[in-house]
Amino acid sequence: MSSHTIKFLRVTYLGGPNIWTYRPVLEAWVDIGDLEDAPSNTLPGLYERLTAWLPGLVEHRCGVGERGGFLQRLREGTWAAHILEHLAIELQNLAGMKVGFGKAREAGERGVYKVAVRTRHEAVGRACLLAARDLLLAAIDDLPFDVAGTIERLRELADRRCLGPSTACIVDGAAERHIPSIRLTEGNLVQLGYGARQRRIWTAETDLTGAIAEGIAGDKDLTKRLLASCGVPVPEGRVVESPEDAWEAAQDIGLPVAVKPVDGNHGRGVSLDLTTREDVEEAYRLALPEGSEVIVERYVPGNEHRLLVVGSRVVAAARGEAVWVTGDGRSTVVELIDSQLNTDPRRGEAEDYPLNRISLDEEPAIGLELARQGFAPDGVPAAGQRVLVQRNGNVAFDVTDRLHPSVAETATRAARVVGLDIAGIDLVAADIARPLDEQGGAIVEVNAGPGLLMHLKPAAGTPRPVGQAIADHLFPHGETGRIPLVGISGSDGTTAIAHLVSQLITCTGKRTGLASRDGLYVGQRLVRAGNCADWRTGQQLLMNRGLDAAVFEHDARAILAEGYAYDRCLVGVVTDMRMEASLAEYYIREPGQMHTVMRTQVDVVLPDGAAVLHAADPAVAELAELCDGAVVFYALEPDLPVIAAHRARGGSAVILRDGRFVVAAGDSETPVFDLAALPARTGEPPLQPLHVLAALGVARALGIPLELIRAGVETCVSRPVTALAVPH
Repeated sequence: MSSHTIKFLRVTYLGGPNIWTYRPVLEAWVDIGDLEDAPSNTLPGLYERLTAWLPGLVEHRCGVGERGGFLQRLREGTWAAHILEHLAIELQNLAGMKVGFGKAREAGERGVYKVAVRTRHEAVGRACLLAARDLLLAAIDDLPFDVAGTIERLRELADRRCLGPSTACIVDGAAERHIPSIRLTEGNLVQLGYGARQRRIWTAETDLTGAIAEGIAGDKDLTKRLLASCGVPVPEGRVVESPEDAWEAAQDIGLPVAVKPVDGNHGRGVSLDLTTREDVEEAYRLALPEGSEVIVERYVPGNEHRLLVVGSRVVAAARGEAVWVTGDGRSTVVELIDSQLNTDPRRGEAEDYPLNRISLDEEPAIGLELARQGFAPDGVPAAGQRVLVQRNGNVAFDVTDRLHPSVAETATRAARVVGLDIAGIDLVAADIARPLDEQGGAIVEVNAGPGLLMHLKPAAGTPRPVGQAIADHLFPHGETGRIPLVGISGSDGTTAIAHLVSQLITCTGKRTGLASRDGLYVGQRLVRAGNCADWRTGQQLLMNRGLDAAVFEHDARAILAEGYAYDRCLVGVVTDMRMEASLAEYYIREPGQMHTVMRTQVDVVLPDGAAVLHAADPAVAELAELCDGAVVFYALEPDLPVIAAHRARGGSAVILRDGRFVVAAGDSETPVFDLAALPARTGEPPLQPLHVLAALGVARALGIPLELIRAGVETCVSRPVTALAVPH
């Protein structure tokens, strides 16, 4: 039992941008107890045990900035919280959930640290964090630890909980273009983009994939008839009703034939190159359990290929290879399969292996193939004798660069005939570098929701960026999937500012949502009363396909407890950095610490966006230098030095001068309306000029014309008189 302790005081999942990074993290408050007096260089054997158990730690650059940087810190002396950070990262990587970010900082009490680590899934991240603590304590106290078993358990958890490789590659492809994503279920249904500009994917299906097209693709016979009617080469054949009917169809078509389920997948139940009645009838019996009906068709000689069509082009092509074993005079066929094929590191049962393990129990068609060669599974081939084990199902060898243009055109035509925006086209040809009509090649299947792994991790050849291709298909050049988002952080009038901003945007014709501390609004409709300035409600707003824009209110506590609901915003407003006594719970106890909290609103502003900052608060004004976009200052005092300097550089400001709201840019000043023109609001407190200035700053940053701003302030300042509560 360990003589040391590492106690988790609190573990919080921050689901969006936060004080640590732009990405979701786990933030653990950790008390390392007496280990505060024991840095790593004072713990005998710790370095050796950790590097032996987790050799991948050598790749951690840490603050040193180079490979082996963390190990250097470990040798020189670092504290348990910092080590815990790196172990949690490494265990996530070993579980198959690639992450890299981590930080450990003193919390302000002796022995207490805040440890933040990037995670792609909360439950998996928590499990890795707990395992990291146990591993670290075992290493410190020289106790045994089941590293392999722990990694296997974490890998299984990640396989169950994380996105599959096909979906993940599309999400990653979108992320490369800064297109945001929201996982909608624990499965593979993912939203790319926000609001009205979103698209949805489910593995390699999209919300552009028609249900009718998917149904057609699932019926091989119907697909073939449609393709043939449009001049796409397909093998002739028909649906059969019995083994006897299968043989009759084979005689009509002409031998050899192929027998397969009408609506099967993954090559299950498919038998090829059949020439005898016995084989055809047995193939029928093998195919029937794999689908609703069985089809017999002309056998097309050649190699099996899978072409991935995305939109109007083929983006990847893979070839299959027949699988053989070679006898040694001693081993059975089953033993040869295990020793010669299943030992291939490219074969496995998980999704991330390009080739499947071969099992006669799961693939009865292999038994038929062996029988046709005169072998039983327990038969022993002679030394040097080659035995064909599998003709299909090994499509994992990239041949994209060999694809003939006419073959690509035929594949895209087949996808259009069926109606799929993303399709896996299965064709058989001796050489994909030649036109199909020269070699008697044909398209044998069109698949909806095709697997992408064979193109992402081929058994041989170049991996293809198919996720990027699908993201580009969903979001053509120039589209980002984003709607205008406005975030308002602080404690001074943020609710009033949020409402006025929402109403000004609505006056431009955009359907606008608002998540504020007094409710959730869609346009003029109150959807839910109460404090809705939380992460979950914000995510719900972003999922609403009926919204063209959204406004979010934040306070420091919400930022610390949950992070932002969105990844980036077009406009970010910071009103003040007022210290609240309740923030001491988060170890925010000094005014200077508020800078770290409130800067996050500026950090998430897009490069083509703007930060709207209260210039009269020096701490807020200092945030201007952190903004990737433009800066708009606002203040009641028109001639503050910070505003004057900003305008001298060509910057913009919204000020109150001589009783008028004025938009200033450089040397020019344009009055918008008089202070006296603010209308009274029945049953509500009057609008404060400072809050109106902040809202005007947002309106200018969004490019709303001054004339529309004037009209909006005069007509749209009142909150909804009638609120409609919607069940939730």
